[in-house]
Amino acid sequence: MTEDEFTAIRKRMVDTQIEARGVTSPRVLAAMRRVPRHRFVPQGLWDQAYNDYPLPIGEDQTISQPYIVALMTEALELKEGDRVLEIGTGSGYQAAVLAELASAVYSIDRLGSLTEKAQKVLAELGYNNLHVRVGDGTLGWPEEAPFDAILVTAGAPQVPRPLVEQLALGGRLVIPVGDRFSQTLTRVRKVKDGVKYDYLGGCRFVRLIGQYAWPAGGVDY
Repeated sequence: MTEDEFTAIRKRMVDTQIEARGVTSPRVLAAMRRVPRHRFVPQGLWDQAYNDYPLPIGEDQTISQPYIVALMTEALELKEGDRVLEIGTGSGYQAAVLAELASAVYSIDRLGSLTEKAQKVLAELGYNNLHVRVGDGTLGWPEEAPFDAILVTAGAPQVPRPLVEQLALGGRLVIPVGDRFSQTLTRVRKVKDGVKYDYLGGCRFVRLIGQYAWPAGGVDY
């Protein structure tokens, strides 16, 4: 399949799976049309890259359904000058979408093998406002805090306290919160007198592993 064909399929994905389902931000829709999702999945799955479901990327991890990526991105309410922290680099696809919309993106993943693959693809695509490292994402990236927005791409039993602490005043944190099998997509907004919560609907993600989330071990199914 040629790049022009992928571009046409990607446009159709945005029109039918994302915009038609209520994502309205012009900037988010444009970013989803630009980022080549197929580059972030194994080549044997390129023909499925723009379908309406998650795909495996190795290490029992997945690349999220395109609609969920767009929904979570829109919920961050990003502005061009924002600095963003992402917890769960995974394939690097969500990080690329964020990098289209913000001035700087810092992304953490606990799995070195996935991080290495993601860094390679992101570099090949020319994203130079992205910083990726291996570590416990529930601890955040304190030396680069505060962040205007934080996105967590795995489900947690509660909102990790260090991430709230690393939000700037007015900052937004979007995270799936719940048990191992079902979560609620939650937006935390930092305000002068504490935090405010918005609940954006049900979802299902792999577990967030770390000091302030789930312990390692066990399976997601």
